[in-house]
Amino acid sequence: MISRIGSAHVLALAGTVVLWASAFPAIRVGIDGLGVAALSFLRIVVAAMALALVAPLAKVRLPRRRDLPMIALCGATGVTAYQALLNWGEVQVAAGTASLLIAIAPVFSVLLGSAFLGERLTRDIIVGSTIALVGAAMVSLAKGTSGFTVSALIVLAAAAVQGTYHFATKPLLRRYTGLEVATYAMVAGTLFALPLVPAAWSATLHAPAGALASAIYLGLLPSALGFVIWAYAVARLPLATSTAALYLVPPVALIVSFVWLGEVPHLVELMGGAVSVAGVILINRHRRQAPPPSGTSYGDAPEAAFDQAASRPAPTR
Repeated sequence: MISRIGSAHVLALAGTVVLWASAFPAIRVGIDGLGVAALSFLRIVVAAMALALVAPLAKVRLPRRRDLPMIALCGATGVTAYQALLNWGEVQVAAGTASLLIAIAPVFSVLLGSAFLGERLTRDIIVGSTIALVGAAMVSLAKGTSGFTVSALIVLAAAAVQGTYHFATKPLLRRYTGLEVATYAMVAGTLFALPLVPAAWSATLHAPAGALASAIYLGLLPSALGFVIWAYAVARLPLATSTAALYLVPPVALIVSFVWLGEVPHLVELMGGAVSVAGVILINRHRRQAPPPSGTSYGDAPEAAFDQAASRPAPTR
């Protein structure tokens, strides 16, 4: 029989998948009424405020001064640039398609780790990266070269900056918990997003209620709550379980997008998405992590678990 605690872990992981998957169609709703700049800024600010309120309860520590440059890089890439690029790309790219393209973020993470952190570039990483990129090309060109748009490249750029964020968090995750790193990055991202205030202010004054609700939803649930329950789950479950669950984000996003927006993905997009996920699975095959000790809280989860979790396309959705 599954214990109540075990059920809570599984529910937290399932909730993370659903929340992060739902972000893609929610962005489409928000863009229509707010535009790229306003939606990006509001989502970041709402998430930062929510995490700041949680910080005292979770005993989030202040970062060391020497870590501020790396925290700034995390905020600039994984928060500000990621949100702006993804929102901009989804102006023309369907929500489900965007989720398939974002799934290749770990490719950029592991390649940067090999170049700058001295991580070994194994055959699995090289082959997996190639497969994932081929899958991304299939998704981008699913409707033929005439259907290819610059927006697809913009979404791929969003995947690249998210991969940069995951790479930049690795040194930080040796000294801080995953929740602390996410909180630092979100606050830093808010500062980098301040130039968007004029556009956000103007758009917010005239935005429909549905678009504002979408921005608040994105900030509170996929961005803030999503990471809190992800941290809770990954600290208590075997890392292989957490990884496997995150591979479900693109297919769940496709389902949510179909139900919410009526989007029907092209068959080639589905095939390309499956190829990309297969490549990411191959990249992560060499990672092995034992289950954390029972009773470990997310606030003091094993650093190795979060260090490896940083290479997954999850923490800043």
